[in-house]
Amino acid sequence: MSYAATGRGIRIAIIDSGVHPGHDHIDASRLLPGAAIAGDGTIDTAPEATLDRLGHGTAVTAAIQEKAPNAECVPVRVFHEGLKTTGYALITAIDWAAAQGVDFINLSLGSTNPGHAAAFASAVARARDAGAIVVAPRAVEETPCYPGALEGVLSVCLDWDCPRETFRPAPDGSRYFYASGFPRPIPGVALRRNIHGISFATAQMSGFAARALEDLGTIASGTDRIEAVRTALRA
Repeated sequence: MSYAATGRGIRIAIIDSGVHPGHDHIDASRLLPGAAIAGDGTIDTAPEATLDRLGHGTAVTAAIQEKAPNAECVPVRVFHEGLKTTGYALITAIDWAAAQGVDFINLSLGSTNPGHAAAFASAVARARDAGAIVVAPRAVEETPCYPGALEGVLSVCLDWDCPRETFRPAPDGSRYFYASGFPRPIPGVALRRNIHGISFATAQMSGFAARALEDLGTIASGTDRIEAVRTALRA
């Protein structure tokens, strides 16, 4: 990954609580039309459907845009009244995002219920075949998190000591990466007073991965694409 890359030409779907385009940390010119997914899988593509009313998706999008400012972001809202949704909504959101031709699907969330693993694995495979790489947390503390714990995902772990400007591969050469859990700073607010955690490590890795894919250029969909990005990130 070169430091000159900015994510230009890369599309990232952000499955979260939507985005507030008027926020100071958001470049609204880089937002593409998105969708809201209800718990029962109903899809709403009205322009106002992706407006963030919780703040989490906006902060996640801001972290991605900070690392890859020229990437195009597609908001996919699955959180509505709170930071909770259904497995069916998440799988519908992954499928919808992949159908839009995105390069990455950022999931700063997941399920610790292993009963969801098989359904998530199928959704990740469909996304991979469409050319989209899912980026998601590998675990919540020590508990595997799905889909991030699955083989076909660009998996992310939290490292509080990792500078926000960079990331590090797993020391044993495994397929996952570590990144900082702190979001884009708010002037006058201490980092730990702001929302923080694995959500932002994941978002920042999506930004770094977008820059790596920009450097790599056109790569066929499927396993070759995620392996090429992993290799570039380890270089």
